[in-house]
Amino acid sequence: MIRVKPAEDCRFDEISLGEVMLRLDPGEGRVRSARSFTVWEGGGEYNVARGLRRCFGLRTAVVTAFARNDVGYLLEDLILQGGVDTSLIRWVPYDGIGRAARNGLNFTERGFGVRGALGVSDRANTAASQLKPGDVDWDGIFAAGVRWFHTGGIFAALSETAAPVIMEALKAAKKHGTVTSYDLNYRPSLWKGIGGQERAVEVNREIVRYADVCVGNEEDFSACLGYELEDGSLSALNAESYRRMLEKVSKDYPHMQAVATTLRTVKTASVNGWSALCRADGAVVQGMEFPSLAVLDRVGGGDSFASGLIYGLMTGKDVQTALNYGVAHGALAMTTPGDTSAARQGEVEALMRGAGARVER
Repeated sequence: MIRVKPAEDCRFDEISLGEVMLRLDPGEGRVRSARSFTVWEGGGEYNVARGLRRCFGLRTAVVTAFARNDVGYLLEDLILQGGVDTSLIRWVPYDGIGRAARNGLNFTERGFGVRGALGVSDRANTAASQLKPGDVDWDGIFAAGVRWFHTGGIFAALSETAAPVIMEALKAAKKHGTVTSYDLNYRPSLWKGIGGQERAVEVNREIVRYADVCVGNEEDFSACLGYELEDGSLSALNAESYRRMLEKVSKDYPHMQAVATTLRTVKTASVNGWSALCRADGAVVQGMEFPSLAVLDRVGGGDSFASGLIYGLMTGKDVQTALNYGVAHGALAMTTPGDTSAARQGEVEALMRGAGARVER
């Protein structure tokens, strides 16, 4: 069981480090032909903090940076609506056109049927990507009391200074007794210009040395840490191959208290198989399974899995129960639009008990 600081001794239950972008969603249409967009906030690391706050009622905050303009204020407003504390956000001056620093945009199609989801990021030179060691008072943050710290590979890939910021934060968290987690979250487009997959493996292998919990998806452990699967097919996942992979990861990184991977088979953009595995307490367990999950918007499903798993581990649940919190929360998150979850804890727990989709009146 993972030992977490008592809640009464801490200011925050969890904080996340990462970039928060403005997601522009064309709904059922395509980015290339859209005339209007719905806006959401989103970011791989931030989504975990928001899920823990809005679904599970924990006290969370985000460490990020925004350029001080109206897009930044919109992002702040969306974060506040999600209940996540904004006091740790770093604001930098805006020069009028974003030459020095700007706020990130992410155009995202949900996909449907045979048309897969599509993400088009516009995030170069953002304020968050320019964070560097020394910009954040990590000792001050963790000394005030933080039970859990979460970050991930998306932020690590944003710039040459992002990974050192992660290392600085993880070392400070460990010094102050805060549990740490890291989502590998490999994005080829982000690593492409800074050394590709070879560099991703080099950076992530160093980072995970300081993570108590490591999560990823079917591809992440291979792309980020260099593990080769015996059966690498993503259309019909061999759970046994992933079990053996998690055993290897745990053997190579014995300090990790839990290692988990989601298992997603993409039948169509609208129908996925969905489950997860977790290696903790000396054994690998599999979470509840959804052989044919109807998907409205898959983006953020893995982040909601991570927040559900973290909630279970943080509250002392056994590994099987914690894993089911993650799988169920991720499944519900994929039934609504936007990067973040709209589920409530009661809905997650009802799904864990096998509740169906009949109308509630």
